[in-house]
Amino acid sequence: MKVIRTIAELDLAPRTGLVPTMGALHDGHRALLAAARRENERVVMSLFVNPAQFDDQADLAAYPRDEARDLAIAETDGVDVVFAPAAEELYPSGFATWVEPEEAGAEGVARPGHFRGVATVCLKLFNLVRPERAYFGQKDAQQVAVIRQLVRDLNVPVEIRVVQTVRDPDGLALSSRNTLLSPEERERALGLPRALQSAAGAAEPVAAARGSLNGLDPDYVEVLDLGDAKILAAAVRVGSVRLIDNVLLEGELS
Repeated sequence: MKVIRTIAELDLAPRTGLVPTMGALHDGHRALLAAARRENERVVMSLFVNPAQFDDQADLAAYPRDEARDLAIAETDGVDVVFAPAAEELYPSGFATWVEPEEAGAEGVARPGHFRGVATVCLKLFNLVRPERAYFGQKDAQQVAVIRQLVRDLNVPVEIRVVQTVRDPDGLALSSRNTLLSPEERERALGLPRALQSAAGAAEPVAAARGSLNGLDPDYVEVLDLGDAKILAAAVRVGSVRLIDNVLLEGELS
């Protein structure tokens, strides 16, 4: 496995799959890597905590980081190249060009500027790596919607692949932020997936989910139309930790 730190070291190769990550890898990321490994001759994983997508500097500072562990996982899972640049490599002095998504759903409203950072860094990665396919998790459904819109509107020649959410046995969607939950907070957090699952078959799923959150105060609960699928999505805060999750209502994601 090759680890590179600069844009100049990147070399283009055909039949490449890209898995963008911010590190703190878990089994959800490994599912993305496995899908990329199955479908491509070469797998590139980015390892970059993108400062541009954090609207809260305390959240950025608290984001878990363990590069040595992440690199070990990447090598075990068959990654060919890890692109792990410094922030100054992607946002050099004088950087002033941003991608501004106009439609970013309730997640975008709840996190002003977040999807500007996501869209900008993903477009940069697509331009630098030139993958045939890029892999994202269903848990970040609004991110998927934003990236698909970007690819369509700006004619980016990449296929966006969506991999099903990976959960712990208790049903909590895997997230790098789960490590920040205390045992009591984790138990409370289980109210999010349980509420979404219980509301999935309701005539009014948004109202049903809100009524089943058992004291959790949501940033939002909404139905997202992703073209080939509709999902019920929500975000809640448990202590200082913000968690998102969703369930499929109809169609399928791929």
